[in-house]
Amino acid sequence: MSIQYPNGKRYRTNQQLNKPNASIAYGGRGMSFEADIDESNQFYLMKEKAVIHKKPTPIQIVQVDYPKRSAAVIKEAYFKQASTTDYNGVYKGRYIDFEAKETKNKTSFPLQNIHLHQVNHMRTVVRQNGICFLLIRFFYTQEVYLLDAPTLISFYDNQKERKSIKKADIETYGHMVHTGYQPFVDYLRTVDELYIK
Repeated sequence: MSIQYPNGKRYRTNQQLNKPNASIAYGGRGMSFEADIDESNQFYLMKEKAVIHKKPTPIQIVQVDYPKRSAAVIKEAYFKQASTTDYNGVYKGRYIDFEAKETKNKTSFPLQNIHLHQVNHMRTVVRQNGICFLLIRFFYTQEVYLLDAPTLISFYDNQKERKSIKKADIETYGHMVHTGYQPFVDYLRTVDELYIK
């Protein structure tokens, strides 16, 4: 049985990834965007700066094989419900909630990457005065932008005019996020500038 992630990509072991002819690029450090954010969140937690975690995706297990008691194998499972956003937590006494997406598109961010239930979730977070945004990484340039939820919602609601957000608009209305070593994606620096006065 092969395991497929929700984005359709197949799970690969470290051994498979280290093959010389593997054609997978991981942002210059051998990691995906979400892995970079996870590392950043661990750094923030270790420094007692914030408590932010990736939300688990709820699944319903349907069939399990037990060849040995210590080696149960899930054969069939389904997502219980549509997930909301990728991350949530607490920062400086404020609720924080965000989605993270990476695109290989060089000139825009396709709005099909965001789903209506996620946008509606963001609306409710904003109404409750929570900090809510989208982090976008452009794969080829490795640039990361923070687009606050009200701006994203506005673009999403106007999809009849355009099915994507131009990179030029993201550069205008979004905010560049500092990237480096520790943390990899220092999005809280940008959160401080925008939301924490």
